[in-house]
Amino acid sequence: MKKRFLLVILAFFLILPLISAMNLKIEEKTSDVAMILGLEMPALFDLKITNLGEPDYFMFYNFFGSDTLPKGTVMIGMSETKDVIVGIYPREDLRQEGRIKFDVYIKGNSGEQMTYPLMVNAVKLKNVFEVGAEEFEPDSNTVKVYMKNTVNFNFNNLKARFKSPFFDFEKTFSLSPYQKESFEVSLNKEDFKNLMAGFYTLDVGVSIGDQKEDVSGIIRFTEKDIVTSSQNEYGVIVYTKRITKVNEGNTVSDSSTVLKKNILARLFTTFSPEPDIVERKGLAVYYTWEKELKPGEKIEIAVTTNWLLPLLAILLVIAIVILTKQFSKTSLSLKKKVSFVRAKGGEFALKVSVIISARKYIERVNVIERLPLLAKLHERFGGEMPKKVDEKNKRIEWYFDRLQAGETRMISYIIYSKVGVLGKFALPTTTAIYEKEGEIHEAESNQAFFIAEQARKPVED
Repeated sequence: MKKRFLLVILAFFLILPLISAMNLKIEEKTSDVAMILGLEMPALFDLKITNLGEPDYFMFYNFFGSDTLPKGTVMIGMSETKDVIVGIYPREDLRQEGRIKFDVYIKGNSGEQMTYPLMVNAVKLKNVFEVGAEEFEPDSNTVKVYMKNTVNFNFNNLKARFKSPFFDFEKTFSLSPYQKESFEVSLNKEDFKNLMAGFYTLDVGVSIGDQKEDVSGIIRFTEKDIVTSSQNEYGVIVYTKRITKVNEGNTVSDSSTVLKKNILARLFTTFSPEPDIVERKGLAVYYTWEKELKPGEKIEIAVTTNWLLPLLAILLVIAIVILTKQFSKTSLSLKKKVSFVRAKGGEFALKVSVIISARKYIERVNVIERLPLLAKLHERFGGEMPKKVDEKNKRIEWYFDRLQAGETRMISYIIYSKVGVLGKFALPTTTAIYEKEGEIHEAESNQAFFIAEQARKPVED
Protein backbone atom coordinates (compact mmCIF):
# COMPACT_ATOMS: atom_id res chain seq x y z
CA MET A 1 0.00 0.00 0.00
CA LYS A 2 2.81 2.34 0.89
CA LYS A 3 4.62 1.49 -2.37
CA ARG A 4 1.48 2.20 -4.41
CA PHE A 5 1.13 5.65 -2.81
CA LEU A 6 4.74 6.45 -3.58
CA LEU A 7 4.18 5.48 -7.24
CA VAL A 8 1.19 7.81 -7.47
CA ILE A 9 3.21 10.67 -5.97
CA LEU A 10 6.07 10.00 -8.42
CA ALA A 11 3.69 9.92 -11.40
CA PHE A 12 2.16 13.25 -10.34
CA PHE A 13 5.53 14.98 -10.28
CA LEU A 14 6.41 13.46 -13.69
CA ILE A 15 3.15 14.62 -15.30
CA LEU A 16 3.13 18.09 -13.65
CA PRO A 17 5.70 19.62 -16.03
CA LEU A 18 3.59 18.52 -19.00
CA ILE A 19 0.43 20.13 -17.60
CA SER A 20 2.14 23.43 -16.74
CA ALA A 21 4.01 23.56 -20.02
CA MET A 22 1.28 25.83 -21.61
CA ASN A 23 1.02 28.88 -19.46
CA LEU A 24 0.19 32.02 -21.50
CA LYS A 25 -0.73 35.48 -20.33
CA ILE A 26 -2.89 37.26 -22.95
CA GLU A 27 -3.88 40.94 -23.11
CA GLU A 28 -6.06 42.38 -25.90
CA LYS A 29 -4.73 45.74 -27.16
CA THR A 30 -7.69 46.41 -29.45
CA SER A 31 -11.30 47.08 -28.58
CA ASP A 32 -14.63 46.94 -30.40
CA VAL A 33 -13.08 45.35 -33.50
CA ALA A 34 -15.47 45.30 -36.48
CA MET A 35 -16.20 42.43 -38.83
CA ILE A 36 -17.75 43.47 -42.16
CA LEU A 37 -20.39 40.93 -43.20
CA GLY A 38 -20.01 39.65 -46.74
CA LEU A 39 -16.54 41.18 -47.12
CA GLU A 40 -13.61 38.77 -47.52
CA MET A 41 -11.43 40.77 -45.17
CA PRO A 42 -10.55 39.68 -41.59
CA ALA A 43 -11.40 41.38 -38.35
CA LEU A 44 -7.99 42.01 -36.78
CA PHE A 45 -7.29 41.61 -33.05
CA ASP A 46 -3.98 42.81 -31.61
CA LEU A 47 -3.03 40.39 -28.80
CA LYS A 48 -0.11 40.85 -26.42
CA ILE A 49 0.96 37.29 -25.44
CA THR A 50 3.51 36.42 -22.71
CA ASN A 51 4.75 32.80 -22.43
CA LEU A 52 5.08 31.92 -18.75
CA GLY A 53 5.91 28.31 -19.53
CA GLU A 54 8.30 26.38 -21.73
CA PRO A 55 9.20 27.68 -25.20
CA ASP A 56 6.78 26.41 -27.83
CA TYR A 57 5.26 26.95 -31.28
CA PHE A 58 1.65 28.06 -31.08
CA MET A 59 -1.12 27.72 -33.64
CA PHE A 60 -4.30 29.85 -33.67
CA TYR A 61 -7.75 28.72 -34.91
CA ASN A 62 -11.44 29.30 -34.27
CA PHE A 63 -14.86 27.80 -35.00
CA PHE A 64 -16.68 31.13 -35.37
CA GLY A 65 -15.14 32.46 -38.58
CA SER A 66 -14.26 30.84 -41.89
CA ASP A 67 -10.50 31.15 -41.44
CA THR A 68 -7.86 32.45 -39.02
CA LEU A 69 -4.68 34.46 -39.18
CA PRO A 70 -1.78 34.01 -38.71
CA LYS A 71 -1.23 30.99 -40.89
CA GLY A 72 1.14 28.39 -39.46
CA THR A 73 2.63 28.73 -35.97
CA VAL A 74 4.15 31.50 -33.85
CA MET A 75 7.19 30.69 -31.71
CA ILE A 76 7.20 32.30 -28.25
CA GLY A 77 10.10 31.58 -25.92
CA MET A 78 10.01 31.21 -22.15
CA SER A 79 9.07 34.50 -20.44
CA GLU A 80 8.94 36.12 -23.92
CA THR A 81 6.21 38.62 -24.88
CA LYS A 82 5.01 38.97 -28.46
CA ASP A 83 2.35 41.06 -30.23
CA VAL A 84 0.30 38.73 -32.42
CA ILE A 85 -2.30 40.01 -34.90
CA VAL A 86 -5.09 37.46 -35.02
CA GLY A 87 -7.43 37.79 -37.94
CA ILE A 88 -10.89 36.21 -38.13
CA TYR A 89 -12.61 35.97 -41.54
CA PRO A 90 -16.42 36.17 -41.57
CA ARG A 91 -18.43 33.15 -42.67
CA GLU A 92 -20.59 33.51 -45.78
CA ASP A 93 -23.66 32.34 -43.86
CA LEU A 94 -23.18 34.80 -41.00
CA ARG A 95 -26.20 37.11 -40.86
CA GLN A 96 -26.22 38.14 -37.22
CA GLU A 97 -25.37 41.78 -36.63
CA GLY A 98 -24.11 43.43 -33.49
CA ARG A 99 -21.52 42.40 -30.91
CA ILE A 100 -20.79 38.67 -30.84
CA LYS A 101 -18.58 36.85 -28.33
CA PHE A 102 -16.57 33.81 -29.43
CA ASP A 103 -13.39 31.84 -28.51
CA VAL A 104 -10.07 31.74 -30.28
CA TYR A 105 -8.07 28.52 -29.72
CA ILE A 106 -4.32 28.50 -29.11
CA LYS A 107 -2.57 25.13 -29.44
CA GLY A 108 1.08 24.32 -28.78
CA ASN A 109 3.25 21.65 -30.36
CA SER A 110 3.07 19.79 -27.05
CA GLY A 111 -0.58 19.11 -27.81
CA GLU A 112 -1.82 21.40 -25.07
CA GLN A 113 -4.30 24.14 -25.95
CA MET A 114 -6.23 26.94 -24.39
CA THR A 115 -9.02 29.33 -25.37
CA TYR A 116 -9.26 33.08 -25.17
CA PRO A 117 -12.60 34.95 -25.46
CA LEU A 118 -12.93 37.68 -28.09
CA MET A 119 -15.79 39.99 -29.00
CA VAL A 120 -16.44 41.31 -32.53
CA ASN A 121 -18.88 43.94 -33.84
CA ALA A 122 -20.56 42.36 -36.89
CA VAL A 123 -21.84 45.08 -39.23
CA LYS A 124 -22.96 45.42 -42.85
CA LEU A 125 -20.91 47.60 -45.20
CA LYS A 126 -23.78 50.06 -45.79
CA ASN A 127 -23.92 50.80 -42.04
CA VAL A 128 -20.20 51.50 -41.70
CA PHE A 129 -19.91 54.96 -43.29
CA GLU A 130 -21.26 58.39 -42.56
CA VAL A 131 -21.39 60.81 -45.51
CA GLY A 132 -22.37 64.46 -45.78
CA ALA A 133 -21.34 67.96 -46.80
CA GLU A 134 -20.98 71.37 -45.26
CA GLU A 135 -23.68 73.98 -45.81
CA PHE A 136 -23.24 76.23 -48.84
CA GLU A 137 -25.03 79.10 -50.61
CA PRO A 138 -25.99 79.79 -54.25
CA ASP A 139 -22.95 82.02 -54.79
CA SER A 140 -20.48 79.46 -53.37
CA ASN A 141 -17.77 78.25 -55.73
CA THR A 142 -16.78 75.16 -53.73
CA VAL A 143 -18.21 72.82 -51.13
CA LYS A 144 -16.57 70.30 -48.80
CA VAL A 145 -17.86 66.72 -48.89
CA TYR A 146 -16.80 64.10 -46.35
CA MET A 147 -16.92 60.35 -45.65
CA LYS A 148 -16.30 58.97 -42.16
CA ASN A 149 -15.42 55.41 -41.06
CA THR A 150 -17.53 54.79 -37.94
CA VAL A 151 -16.06 51.39 -36.94
CA ASN A 152 -12.73 49.88 -35.92
CA PHE A 153 -11.82 48.52 -39.33
CA ASN A 154 -9.16 49.52 -41.84
CA PHE A 155 -10.30 50.06 -45.46
CA ASN A 156 -7.74 50.16 -48.28
CA ASN A 157 -8.46 51.07 -51.93
CA LEU A 158 -11.96 52.20 -51.16
CA LYS A 159 -13.78 53.51 -54.23
CA ALA A 160 -16.66 55.95 -53.84
CA ARG A 161 -18.83 57.91 -56.27
CA PHE A 162 -20.45 61.02 -54.81
CA LYS A 163 -23.67 62.10 -56.56
CA SER A 164 -26.06 64.96 -55.83
CA PRO A 165 -27.96 67.66 -57.77
CA PHE A 166 -24.86 69.86 -57.30
CA PHE A 167 -21.96 67.58 -58.33
CA ASP A 168 -20.93 64.11 -59.46
CA PHE A 169 -17.39 62.81 -58.93
CA GLU A 170 -15.39 59.68 -57.99
CA LYS A 171 -12.54 59.11 -55.53
CA THR A 172 -10.30 56.18 -54.52
CA PHE A 173 -8.81 56.41 -51.04
CA SER A 174 -8.19 54.60 -47.75
CA LEU A 175 -9.91 55.02 -44.39
CA SER A 176 -8.38 54.04 -41.07
CA PRO A 177 -10.63 53.19 -38.10
CA TYR A 178 -12.84 56.18 -37.22
CA GLN A 179 -11.07 58.36 -39.84
CA LYS A 180 -12.91 61.18 -41.61
CA GLU A 181 -11.78 62.11 -45.13
CA SER A 182 -12.90 65.42 -46.73
CA PHE A 183 -12.86 66.55 -50.37
CA GLU A 184 -13.29 70.06 -51.75
CA VAL A 185 -15.50 70.05 -54.84
CA SER A 186 -15.75 72.84 -57.42
CA LEU A 187 -19.32 73.86 -58.19
CA ASN A 188 -20.86 74.74 -61.55
CA LYS A 189 -23.68 77.18 -60.79
CA GLU A 190 -25.48 76.28 -64.01
CA ASP A 191 -26.13 72.81 -62.52
CA PHE A 192 -28.29 74.14 -59.69
CA LYS A 193 -29.44 77.61 -60.71
CA ASN A 194 -33.10 76.45 -60.73
CA LEU A 195 -32.99 74.66 -57.34
CA MET A 196 -34.77 75.96 -54.25
CA ALA A 197 -33.11 76.23 -50.85
CA GLY A 198 -33.50 73.21 -48.59
CA PHE A 199 -32.12 69.75 -47.85
CA TYR A 200 -30.94 67.46 -50.64
CA THR A 201 -29.77 63.85 -50.68
CA LEU A 202 -26.12 62.94 -51.16
CA ASP A 203 -25.84 59.44 -52.65
CA VAL A 204 -22.49 57.64 -52.40
CA GLY A 205 -21.84 54.37 -54.19
CA VAL A 206 -19.19 52.52 -52.14
CA SER A 207 -17.13 49.75 -53.71
CA ILE A 208 -14.43 47.60 -52.06
CA GLY A 209 -13.38 44.26 -53.45
CA ASP A 210 -16.42 42.62 -55.00
CA GLN A 211 -18.89 44.22 -52.65
CA LYS A 212 -20.88 47.35 -53.49
CA GLU A 213 -23.25 49.33 -51.30
CA ASP A 214 -25.09 52.65 -51.43
CA VAL A 215 -24.80 55.13 -48.59
CA SER A 216 -26.91 58.29 -48.25
CA GLY A 217 -26.35 61.58 -46.51
CA ILE A 218 -27.81 65.08 -46.35
CA ILE A 219 -26.72 68.34 -48.00
CA ARG A 220 -28.15 71.66 -46.82
CA PHE A 221 -28.54 74.29 -49.52
CA THR A 222 -28.72 77.49 -47.48
CA GLU A 223 -31.28 80.17 -48.28
CA LYS A 224 -30.01 83.31 -50.01
CA ASP A 225 -31.82 86.00 -51.98
CA ILE A 226 -29.73 87.13 -54.98
CA VAL A 227 -31.30 89.11 -57.85
CA THR A 228 -28.84 90.58 -60.34
CA SER A 229 -29.68 93.36 -62.78
CA SER A 230 -28.04 94.45 -66.03
CA GLN A 231 -28.98 96.82 -68.84
CA ASN A 232 -27.91 97.47 -72.40
CA GLU A 233 -28.57 100.65 -74.42
CA TYR A 234 -28.13 101.16 -78.16
CA GLY A 235 -29.39 103.27 -81.05
CA VAL A 236 -29.83 107.03 -81.45
CA ILE A 237 -32.87 107.74 -83.62
CA VAL A 238 -34.43 104.42 -82.62
CA TYR A 239 -33.22 104.22 -79.01
CA THR A 240 -33.60 100.91 -77.17
CA LYS A 241 -32.92 100.06 -73.54
CA ARG A 242 -32.94 96.40 -72.44
CA ILE A 243 -33.15 95.61 -68.74
CA THR A 244 -32.50 92.04 -67.57
CA LYS A 245 -33.03 90.75 -64.04
CA VAL A 246 -32.04 87.21 -63.03
CA ASN A 247 -32.79 85.38 -59.77
CA GLU A 248 -29.44 83.77 -58.97
CA GLY A 249 -30.52 82.88 -55.45
CA ASN A 250 -32.41 79.82 -54.26
CA THR A 251 -35.60 81.43 -52.99
CA VAL A 252 -38.58 82.96 -54.76
CA SER A 253 -37.83 86.71 -54.99
CA ASP A 254 -39.94 89.75 -55.88
CA SER A 255 -38.54 91.90 -58.69
CA SER A 256 -39.63 95.52 -59.19
CA THR A 257 -38.39 97.68 -62.09
CA VAL A 258 -39.28 101.37 -62.41
CA LEU A 259 -38.58 103.47 -65.52
CA LYS A 260 -39.15 107.21 -65.99
CA LYS A 261 -40.13 108.93 -69.26
CA ASN A 262 -41.16 112.53 -70.02
CA ILE A 263 -44.58 113.22 -71.55
CA LEU A 264 -43.09 113.80 -75.01
CA ALA A 265 -40.94 110.66 -75.17
CA ARG A 266 -43.83 108.49 -73.95
CA LEU A 267 -45.74 109.27 -77.18
CA PHE A 268 -43.10 107.49 -79.25
CA THR A 269 -42.17 104.69 -76.81
CA THR A 270 -43.17 101.02 -76.91
CA PHE A 271 -42.68 98.39 -74.21
CA SER A 272 -42.18 94.63 -74.19
CA PRO A 273 -43.74 93.37 -72.01
CA GLU A 274 -46.27 96.04 -71.13
CA PRO A 275 -45.75 97.63 -67.67
CA ASP A 276 -47.98 96.56 -64.77
CA ILE A 277 -48.38 100.09 -63.38
CA VAL A 278 -48.33 103.50 -65.16
CA GLU A 279 -48.29 106.66 -63.02
CA ARG A 280 -48.06 110.27 -64.15
CA LYS A 281 -46.47 112.83 -61.83
CA GLY A 282 -46.22 116.32 -63.30
CA LEU A 283 -44.30 116.20 -66.58
CA ALA A 284 -42.95 112.71 -65.88
CA VAL A 285 -44.50 109.29 -66.36
CA TYR A 286 -43.36 106.32 -64.25
CA TYR A 287 -43.66 102.76 -65.57
CA THR A 288 -43.40 99.81 -63.16
CA TRP A 289 -42.91 96.08 -63.84
CA GLU A 290 -43.46 93.67 -60.94
CA LYS A 291 -42.72 89.96 -61.17
CA GLU A 292 -42.11 87.04 -58.82
CA LEU A 293 -38.94 85.27 -59.94
CA LYS A 294 -38.24 81.62 -59.18
CA PRO A 295 -34.61 80.45 -58.80
CA GLY A 296 -32.91 80.66 -62.21
CA GLU A 297 -35.82 82.63 -63.72
CA LYS A 298 -35.26 85.98 -65.43
CA ILE A 299 -37.25 88.90 -66.80
CA GLU A 300 -36.23 90.92 -69.87
CA ILE A 301 -37.76 94.36 -70.45
CA ALA A 302 -37.28 96.13 -73.80
CA VAL A 303 -38.12 99.86 -74.02
CA THR A 304 -37.88 101.40 -77.51
CA THR A 305 -38.26 105.11 -78.27
CA ASN A 306 -38.62 105.82 -82.01
CA TRP A 307 -37.67 109.42 -82.77
CA LEU A 308 -37.92 108.85 -86.55
CA LEU A 309 -41.54 110.07 -86.93
CA PRO A 310 -41.12 113.29 -84.93
CA LEU A 311 -37.80 113.89 -86.70
CA LEU A 312 -39.47 113.53 -90.10
CA ALA A 313 -42.25 115.85 -88.96
CA ILE A 314 -39.71 118.45 -87.84
CA LEU A 315 -37.80 118.14 -91.13
CA LEU A 316 -41.06 118.53 -93.06
CA VAL A 317 -41.95 121.69 -91.15
CA ILE A 318 -38.46 123.06 -91.76
CA ALA A 319 -38.75 122.27 -95.47
CA ILE A 320 -42.14 123.96 -95.67
CA VAL A 321 -40.79 127.03 -93.89
CA ILE A 322 -37.79 127.19 -96.20
CA LEU A 323 -39.92 126.75 -99.30
CA THR A 324 -42.38 129.33 -98.07
CA LYS A 325 -39.60 131.80 -97.42
CA GLN A 326 -38.04 130.99 -100.76
CA PHE A 327 -41.39 131.35 -102.50
CA SER A 328 -42.06 134.61 -100.76
CA LYS A 329 -38.78 135.96 -102.04
CA THR A 330 -39.90 135.37 -105.68
CA SER A 331 -41.41 138.53 -107.11
CA LEU A 332 -43.14 136.80 -110.06
CA SER A 333 -45.14 133.57 -110.14
CA LEU A 334 -46.00 131.61 -113.30
CA LYS A 335 -48.67 128.89 -113.09
CA LYS A 336 -49.18 126.79 -116.17
CA LYS A 337 -52.02 124.38 -116.96
CA VAL A 338 -53.25 122.50 -120.03
CA SER A 339 -56.65 121.15 -121.12
CA PHE A 340 -58.01 119.22 -124.06
CA VAL A 341 -60.14 120.98 -126.68
CA ARG A 342 -62.24 119.50 -129.49
CA ALA A 343 -61.27 120.41 -133.06
CA LYS A 344 -63.63 119.98 -136.07
CA GLY A 345 -60.84 118.56 -138.22
CA GLY A 346 -60.13 115.72 -135.78
CA GLU A 347 -56.69 117.03 -134.91
CA PHE A 348 -55.20 116.58 -131.46
CA ALA A 349 -55.60 120.02 -129.77
CA LEU A 350 -54.71 121.43 -126.38
CA LYS A 351 -55.41 124.73 -124.72
CA VAL A 352 -52.43 126.07 -122.76
CA SER A 353 -52.99 128.72 -120.08
CA VAL A 354 -50.41 130.61 -118.02
CA ILE A 355 -51.38 132.80 -115.05
CA ILE A 356 -48.83 135.56 -114.36
CA SER A 357 -48.93 136.94 -110.81
CA ALA A 358 -46.72 139.76 -109.54
CA ARG A 359 -46.02 139.70 -105.80
CA LYS A 360 -44.01 142.91 -105.97
CA TYR A 361 -43.67 145.80 -108.36
CA ILE A 362 -41.63 144.73 -111.41
CA GLU A 363 -40.79 146.22 -114.82
CA ARG A 364 -39.99 145.13 -118.36
CA VAL A 365 -41.49 141.67 -118.06
CA ASN A 366 -40.76 139.37 -120.99
CA VAL A 367 -42.68 136.05 -120.95
CA ILE A 368 -41.29 133.37 -123.28
CA GLU A 369 -43.20 130.23 -124.24
CA ARG A 370 -41.74 127.32 -126.23
CA LEU A 371 -43.93 124.99 -128.27
CA PRO A 372 -43.53 121.23 -128.67
CA LEU A 373 -41.83 120.20 -131.92
CA LEU A 374 -44.80 118.36 -133.45
CA ALA A 375 -47.36 120.94 -132.42
CA LYS A 376 -48.72 123.80 -134.54
CA LEU A 377 -50.01 127.07 -133.16
CA HIS A 378 -53.66 128.03 -133.65
CA GLU A 379 -54.26 131.58 -134.72
CA ARG A 380 -56.56 132.36 -131.83
CA PHE A 381 -55.17 133.61 -128.49
CA GLY A 382 -56.87 134.20 -125.19
CA GLY A 383 -56.11 136.91 -122.67
CA GLU A 384 -53.07 139.04 -123.48
CA MET A 385 -51.92 139.04 -127.11
CA PRO A 386 -48.32 138.02 -127.75
CA LYS A 387 -45.73 140.55 -128.84
CA LYS A 388 -43.86 138.10 -131.04
CA VAL A 389 -44.73 134.74 -132.60
CA ASP A 390 -41.91 132.73 -134.19
CA GLU A 391 -43.52 129.55 -135.59
CA LYS A 392 -40.31 128.46 -137.24
CA ASN A 393 -38.42 128.34 -133.91
CA LYS A 394 -41.58 127.37 -131.99
CA ARG A 395 -41.40 130.42 -129.75
CA ILE A 396 -43.98 132.94 -128.49
CA GLU A 397 -43.20 136.06 -126.46
CA TRP A 398 -45.33 138.44 -124.41
CA TYR A 399 -44.14 141.74 -123.09
CA PHE A 400 -45.44 143.84 -120.19
CA ASP A 401 -44.00 147.23 -119.43
CA ARG A 402 -44.74 146.90 -115.70
CA LEU A 403 -46.78 144.88 -113.24
CA GLN A 404 -47.97 146.20 -109.92
CA ALA A 405 -47.73 144.14 -106.71
CA GLY A 406 -50.71 141.79 -106.62
CA GLU A 407 -51.48 142.26 -110.33
CA THR A 408 -52.40 139.14 -112.34
CA ARG A 409 -52.39 138.61 -116.09
CA MET A 410 -53.42 135.53 -118.05
CA ILE A 411 -52.24 134.32 -121.40
CA SER A 412 -53.55 131.35 -123.38
CA TYR A 413 -53.17 129.75 -126.75
CA ILE A 414 -54.12 126.56 -128.59
CA ILE A 415 -51.76 124.05 -130.16
CA TYR A 416 -52.78 121.11 -132.36
CA SER A 417 -51.23 118.18 -134.21
CA LYS A 418 -52.46 115.88 -136.94
CA VAL A 419 -50.51 113.11 -135.27
CA GLY A 420 -52.52 111.52 -132.48
CA VAL A 421 -51.01 111.31 -129.00
CA LEU A 422 -51.40 108.44 -126.58
CA GLY A 423 -49.98 108.35 -123.14
CA LYS A 424 -48.34 111.21 -121.30
CA PHE A 425 -47.73 114.48 -123.18
CA ALA A 426 -45.39 117.01 -121.47
CA LEU A 427 -45.13 120.71 -122.35
CA PRO A 428 -42.02 122.84 -121.83
CA THR A 429 -41.95 125.27 -118.91
CA THR A 430 -42.71 128.96 -119.39
CA THR A 431 -39.92 131.42 -118.66
CA ALA A 432 -40.21 135.07 -117.61
CA ILE A 433 -37.38 137.62 -117.52
CA TYR A 434 -38.06 140.84 -115.60
CA GLU A 435 -36.37 143.74 -113.89
CA LYS A 436 -36.76 144.65 -110.20
CA GLU A 437 -35.02 147.59 -108.63
CA GLY A 438 -32.57 147.72 -111.50
CA GLU A 439 -31.64 144.02 -111.31
CA ILE A 440 -32.52 141.35 -113.87
CA HIS A 441 -34.41 138.29 -112.52
CA GLU A 442 -35.82 135.14 -114.02
CA ALA A 443 -38.86 133.04 -113.10
CA GLU A 444 -40.04 129.69 -114.39
CA SER A 445 -43.42 128.00 -114.36
CA ASN A 446 -44.33 124.48 -113.45
CA GLN A 447 -44.26 121.77 -116.11
CA ALA A 448 -47.72 120.92 -117.43
CA PHE A 449 -48.77 117.39 -118.49
CA PHE A 450 -51.59 115.87 -120.44
CA ILE A 451 -52.49 112.15 -120.46
CA ALA A 452 -54.30 110.87 -123.54
CA GLU A 453 -55.99 107.49 -122.99
CA GLN A 454 -57.60 106.92 -126.38
CA ALA A 455 -58.31 108.69 -129.68
CA ARG A 456 -61.14 111.18 -129.57
CA LYS A 457 -63.78 111.66 -132.24
CA PRO A 458 -64.00 115.04 -133.93
CA VAL A 459 -66.84 117.23 -132.73
CA GLU A 460 -67.88 120.43 -134.40
CA ASP A 461 -67.70 123.60 -132.31
